[in-house]
Amino acid sequence: MKIYNYKNLNKEEVKKLFTRPAQNNFKVEKQVRKILSEIKNNGHTAVLNYAKKFDGLKSNSIVISKKEIFEQSKRIDKKLKKAIDDAYFNIVAFHKPQLRSNYKVETLEGVLCERKYLPIENVGLYIPGGSAVLFSTLLMLGIPAKLAGCKRIVVCSPIKNNFNPALAYAAKKIGIDEFYSVGGAHAIGMLAYGTEEVKKVDKIFGPGNQYVTLAKTLVSIDSSGCLIDMPAGPSEVMVIADKFANPIYVAADLLSQAEHGTDSQVILLTNDIEFAKSVDMEVELQLKKLERKNIAEQCLQNSSIVIVEDIEQALTLSNEYAPEHLILNIKSYKKYVPKVKNAGSVFLGSYSPESVGDYASGTNHSLPTYGYAKAISGVGVDSFMKSISFQTLTKKGIKNISSTVIEMAEAEGLQAHANAVKVRIKNGN
Repeated sequence: MKIYNYKNLNKEEVKKLFTRPAQNNFKVEKQVRKILSEIKNNGHTAVLNYAKKFDGLKSNSIVISKKEIFEQSKRIDKKLKKAIDDAYFNIVAFHKPQLRSNYKVETLEGVLCERKYLPIENVGLYIPGGSAVLFSTLLMLGIPAKLAGCKRIVVCSPIKNNFNPALAYAAKKIGIDEFYSVGGAHAIGMLAYGTEEVKKVDKIFGPGNQYVTLAKTLVSIDSSGCLIDMPAGPSEVMVIADKFANPIYVAADLLSQAEHGTDSQVILLTNDIEFAKSVDMEVELQLKKLERKNIAEQCLQNSSIVIVEDIEQALTLSNEYAPEHLILNIKSYKKYVPKVKNAGSVFLGSYSPESVGDYASGTNHSLPTYGYAKAISGVGVDSFMKSISFQTLTKKGIKNISSTVIEMAEAEGLQAHANAVKVRIKNGN
């Protein structure tokens, strides 16, 4: 990894250093728009054609039946089954308290206002099935969807010809009834627009490559009436470490994100140059042992080690970068926690690797990337819910609030608004 000294960098160099790898280009957007347009116009036929072209589908059906899920789930390794059971328990335990309670407030005598929380009825979960089948993502999305009470949960993953037993077991454990073997931008189009055979959903969740990410963005601004969880980009981690950290641990944390994809980004901020050199050497040693070495190597081309003056400066840079994952591997991390303002998920201390959050600690790994942690949160139970407000006014209530509403409506030049109150005051018995 390249090592930079922050104090020697000019503004342009700093900007370049902390810029994520470019995600989309004109060619990709043109392809995605074409796919979405064909699915919108030709429905299920277009979905099948693209599934055969891109997913390697060999039949004329994308449906994964409950029977297939059940049969494939029985093939899971016993140790992995227990691991998923344990992770499931922890994820439920962390997410269950997120359920919100309805409430009522009488804001004025005779004016009762309520807020009720309801599940989104139809949701779509996209589970990547390319170089790595992320069955953990099904747990992270399916569990809060079930806790929220979503009536219909649709899962899409391109796995018809190679149904991973772990993914099948996760689907069975969560209770997924609707599963389709389809991936890529065409899966997003099917979920957003619906076809003759698949009813559209109201919100789409889940990570994916640049085609999936762009498709999600495009359908969310289309007239499809389908929202998305967040505009997610490639995975990323920022590690802030001091001289007391173990370089072996830090190198492992950096590589655990680097192996996600060639367009991922990992950054280490430290105030100790000798420690930085130790980490760099350890990265090289551990890299040689990785099966996904080629992917990690390409990621490291977009990554860096930056020498800062102190931990305060590191946190200032981190808050500006707003990483998906932030690791504070520093001796006195507790005193710096209040200074963390922008991050998707934070890992504190020497024994808190990012990978535990990816799988089993209980927190959700579906998080904002590309700096969006400045404005949005990771997925939780509330992501699968909506709220509706209600108000009930008595005769006395409308009288008590009438002058306030009439005065404000007339000041805005909205006479009909004011009149809706006036007629009730005038004609009330």
